Amino acid sequence: MAISHKLVIVESPAKAKTISKYLGENFTVLASVGHIRELVEPKNVPKELKKTSIGKFAVDVDNGFTPYYGITAGKTKTISDLKAALKGADELYLATDEDREGEAIAWHLLEVLKPKVPVKRMVFHEITKEAIQGALEHTRALDTDLVEAQETRRIVDRLYGYEISPVLWRKINRGLSAGRVQSPAVRLVVERERERMAFVSAAYFDVKASFDPNTAGEPVFEAKLQTVDGQRIATGENFDDKGQLSGNVMLLDSAAAEALAAAVGVPGVNIEVVSVEAKPSTRRPAAPFTTSTLQQEASRKLRMGAKQTMDTAQGLYQEGYITYMRTDSPTLSGQAISAARSQATKMFGAEYVSDAPRLYSGKSKNAQEAHEAIRPAGEVFKTPAELSTLLHGRAYDLYELIWKRTVASQMQDAKVSTTTAKIKVGPLNDGRTAEFTASGTVVTFRGFLAAYEESQDESRNQDEAAESKLPNLAVGQKLSLVEVNAKDHQTSPPPRYTEASLVKALEEDGIGRPSTYASIMSNITNKGYVTKRGQALVPEWIAFTVIRFLEDNFGKMLDYKFTASMEEDLDLIADGKLNAKEWLKHFYFGGD
Repeated sequence: MAISHKLVIVESPAKAKTISKYLGENFTVLASVGHIRELVEPKNVPKELKKTSIGKFAVDVDNGFTPYYGITAGKTKTISDLKAALKGADELYLATDEDREGEAIAWHLLEVLKPKVPVKRMVFHEITKEAIQGALEHTRALDTDLVEAQETRRIVDRLYGYEISPVLWRKINRGLSAGRVQSPAVRLVVERERERMAFVSAAYFDVKASFDPNTAGEPVFEAKLQTVDGQRIATGENFDDKGQLSGNVMLLDSAAAEALAAAVGVPGVNIEVVSVEAKPSTRRPAAPFTTSTLQQEASRKLRMGAKQTMDTAQGLYQEGYITYMRTDSPTLSGQAISAARSQATKMFGAEYVSDAPRLYSGKSKNAQEAHEAIRPAGEVFKTPAELSTLLHGRAYDLYELIWKRTVASQMQDAKVSTTTAKIKVGPLNDGRTAEFTASGTVVTFRGFLAAYEESQDESRNQDEAAESKLPNLAVGQKLSLVEVNAKDHQTSPPPRYTEASLVKALEEDGIGRPSTYASIMSNITNKGYVTKRGQALVPEWIAFTVIRFLEDNFGKMLDYKFTASMEEDLDLIADGKLNAKEWLKHFYFGGD
């Protein structure tokens, strides 16, 4: 009896190499190295078609928006190799990624290879022996709805770019481009810079003092002037972006602040604790990573750009270390929850693990995003220490970040206690009474913090005092003054976007999808609209010019809600709930 031979096609050689380890000798695993066909550039449309309805966009807008595809440059030999391998196979497995792009690659392979043997679609979210064996046993048919959604996205991006970009060339400068997602992203950066340019800074002063509790073993602590005769002292949060003060507060200028500091510093002034209040609270662990939150946290913690993060994550996925890296779902499988809980118990103790499994849910219910969160691969997670000789540099750092976040997601809440003390100073030499406040926060039970703590974005006009422990204080306790100072401040403009905060804003506005965030970041910088200054994204002057022109002439195309609604419609096409051709007709020609 002849031995059957099966051909498996994936996107990348790295993925092929890893999968090969888990398949038998009767399997050949080859890579398409990405797309083998693509929507041709209009200039490359055959001469006989240039004057037809295909010529302008390489999309036949008059006949059902049929795209004109051509073989991707440099892929002729790849196709020949795949065809040769297919001749010796009696089954074909298409094992490209389980999202729109992966489904489209699989469809194009079918269109070009035209196999005469049975074809099976093989999908998995991680490259482990168990996952590959499971995928072989549970194959499915090609999802044509996902393919249509990818094709529709590609067509609408072509129509948008090739209609609007030439207008920019004529009106502003050649080489400029507009994009369905790119332009709203640039608009966000430009609008933030406009806010910064319109911002009027305001000056204010505060007074800070250091007090000694006069108790053996208890440290000196710092407090901030809160009120004078019951009236609150103005802080940065009391000013609007025009520098206008609001609220019934007392604004201290230099002279007033210095006078208050001097009055507080007069020897013999009564200093007394008038209240001490301790408030317990809990902090929950962050959800496991989605594509967006991974990019945000890698930017904040590791200073990695969105593209570098995704390239590194893709390598980790293809080598079998993590699950698929394009997802907007924070959910974990039952197996992954067990793995995280087991590892947390082993490393930190049973008391650090949540009583019941923690379940996380995302906003999306789309077919494309039916993956798990990004987590370590396998039924038992490998610790970073176990991989220290296999992973290096950014790959190790990113794996460690993913591992920590996943394990922490199944751990107990952290318990903290925040103590606030109010200190009365006075009467002062002018008869007034000042009240200072001091706060200290201590962690009473570390819980998930033993494994991981999420970073925070930059905040505006917040007191820079760090969390610290207060000494033990009692109501009526007399204190001694150690030092008192008046300090000047300026209110801060809205911070510029970083890649992390821009990805967050895009996600919140519904612009783009997990597969597009990194390319958006690359496009707006590579095309000269935005420059990175440290972590900050700074718009170039050409960005202001282009966005103003688009606002005046193509306002709808820049509208955040319109762009988000297009993404939702593409999701409906992926779910088979919306007809792609009818939607394209409405988008391009208008009407009901």
